[in-house]
Amino acid sequence: MNSSSTGSFMPDADLAYTILADLKRTVREYTTATTESNCPTVRQMFTDLTNSTLKLQGELYTVMQQSNMYPAPGKALQSDIDKQIQTANQTKQECEQFVQQKNINAVPGSPIGQPFRSPLNTSEYSSNPHVR
Repeated sequence: MNSSSTGSFMPDADLAYTILADLKRTVREYTTATTESNCPTVRQMFTDLTNSTLKLQGELYTVMQQSNMYPAPGKALQSDIDKQIQTANQTKQECEQFVQQKNINAVPGSPIGQPFRSPLNTSEYSSNPHVR
């Protein structure tokens, strides 16, 4: 990727960084759409789009790194890794405690604390031609 002979409107490294940033943004948008989709077909479509965009982002990153456009990250200290793991485990434990508390204090008839029941299991949706 050399811009000196191509006559492009911006250096290749700048263009690659712009595309990389846009791919990262697109992944975030697709991920949000995936988590907010209630139709399994639409959810699968956004999951597939997310995965293909992640693959493309990874390929571009590799090309940029091989072209010395993207320096390799420094090595992580084990203490930093341990701290991140500890924080993640603490957050997980707090979430589990919160859910347990809501299960105990659930109001009768409230969906909080109840197992998730897919709408696909109901007869109301089984005849819908748009749902697989």
